[in-house]
Amino acid sequence: MRVLVTGAAGFIGFHTAGHLIARGDDVVGLDNVNSYYDPSLKEARLKELADRAGRDGTGRFTFLRRDLTDQAAVNAAFAEHGFDRVIHLAAQAGVRHSISHPHDYVQANIVAFTNILEACRHSETTHLTYASTSSVYGANTKMPFSEHAGVDHPLQFYAATKRANELMAHSYSHLFGLPTTGMRFFTAYGPWGRPDMALFLFVRKIMAGEPIQLFNNGNHSRAFTYIDDIVESIVRLSDKTAAPDPDWSPDAPDPATSNAPFRIYNIGNATPVRLNDYVDLIEQELGKKAIREYLPLQPGDVPESIADVSSFEKATGYHAATPVKEGVAKFVEWYRSYYGV
Repeated sequence: MRVLVTGAAGFIGFHTAGHLIARGDDVVGLDNVNSYYDPSLKEARLKELADRAGRDGTGRFTFLRRDLTDQAAVNAAFAEHGFDRVIHLAAQAGVRHSISHPHDYVQANIVAFTNILEACRHSETTHLTYASTSSVYGANTKMPFSEHAGVDHPLQFYAATKRANELMAHSYSHLFGLPTTGMRFFTAYGPWGRPDMALFLFVRKIMAGEPIQLFNNGNHSRAFTYIDDIVESIVRLSDKTAAPDPDWSPDAPDPATSNAPFRIYNIGNATPVRLNDYVDLIEQELGKKAIREYLPLQPGDVPESIADVSSFEKATGYHAATPVKEGVAKFVEWYRSYYGV
């Protein structure tokens, strides 16, 4: 197949593109390679994808350096390449950044997604799979978080834009029969990760002897999910085209399904880990103690995030179960190799 992966220079997009190339799909990666974090890391990911492609049994990789907010550029990409499926992972990420730079999220998460939806509609794309986030659960406190519960109280603008994506997708599924599947990721981590995420920050600072900041006094619980589990989940859902739910009722509407070809799934590790325990594992791998600076809960943060993944496991037969200790070890190994430390 020919698959469009947006955000191919990003953390999850890079790994997803690599997985598809390895299984023989032709991948077109699209990214504007912006400077939200170190562009050289993004360029290194793209070089790695180009190096992997074209070998025996692998698919090809074509990279398009384009901005998804440019509707003409998006339409031209669809017209030129004729995608069988679309995996939309490009977004402006970052909870705290959205508090100070909300307009970045309107452009990257709302305008760009509108362009993707329109292009998929007019090209009759067979399935659009797109990234959402566990942050949409916001003020919800009933654990574990379930896709079948309402999510109408986001605590930051980032989450609000991703929830908007889910609603926008449903409208296109209903109006135009476009099959869409939204994926609510729970705290992805692993090699080639984002420098602004906890694991990357902690490793860098601990190795440099700098203090690390632990908000909520390190008592957060998160469903840390290793990148290989995230990618396997993405690909399995992309292969499983969304269809109408025959049991869906407008009198008791299920938020995760519809009478249109629309689905939403949680993707995460079902076993939560406290942030302090996560840091303990990092210390063990580095052989060095962290200087811990304990701080109160930050605006927009939630103290606990635990995933109900039963619907996803029933739909795909897959269970994300990479132990956090193993995942942290693999990241540290990559970090030492990539940075030569």
